[in-house]
Amino acid sequence: MELGLNGKSVLITGGSKGIGRATAHAFAREGAGTIHIASRSAQALDAVANDIHVAHGCQVRTHGLDLTDASARASLIEQTLDVDVLVNNAGAIPSGSMYAVDDEAWRRGWDLKVFGYISMCRAFYRRMCERGHGVIVNDIGNSAFNPDFDYVAGSCGNASLNTLTQALGGNSLDSGVRVVAVNPGPVDTGRMETMLRQRATVMLGDEARWEELLARFPGKRAATPEEVADLIVFMASDRAAYISGCEVTIDGGITARRSVV
Repeated sequence: MELGLNGKSVLITGGSKGIGRATAHAFAREGAGTIHIASRSAQALDAVANDIHVAHGCQVRTHGLDLTDASARASLIEQTLDVDVLVNNAGAIPSGSMYAVDDEAWRRGWDLKVFGYISMCRAFYRRMCERGHGVIVNDIGNSAFNPDFDYVAGSCGNASLNTLTQALGGNSLDSGVRVVAVNPGPVDTGRMETMLRQRATVMLGDEARWEELLARFPGKRAATPEEVADLIVFMASDRAAYISGCEVTIDGGITARRSVV
């Protein structure tokens, strides 16, 4: 399927690993012209950029910075404000109950993901509307629709970002702009293991039994980063030109089951 992404420019935050890295590869495979990837780890970004250049010959520009640093974020925005696609992907809100996640950890997680997405949307949405085209894809998470006592900071944060997506994307197409969200469930990354270890401690009394929880997932597995990346790329493409102000969930049916795992 021709996605109409040839020559497009893209910014992906959290682009050094997991879904962000897979998304950068997916855009390059579909013919994107320039891909900007940002994260705290400059060394990891360089490795991703080299892999993409070798595999696809795509131009990749790296931005090693902390997105919670207002001046560093402003510099990134200034350098990338005219991209065709923004993928907000940076951030990992800590799991645990409201008694396990203290105020400092809660605020730190929200500062990067929730307020980070808001700050990026504020800058890029205005610019995209002024010029009459652009797409923002917010990679959020299915806990927005599965409120969870043991992931309360993430459930609340993800719900707010889905509301942000709806609020912006509901009117954006009048200006030629689309704002959409992708809500993954469990994804086979290092972060998933960390979360399942915490969940195994609560549910099974032993974090070492975390792999037993995989049997509860649809198909007895998590999604792969590549599966999520393919959805993100499609949502950013011309083939999704009339999709805006909504979320697409990719969790194998977990939300439909009304379950957490």
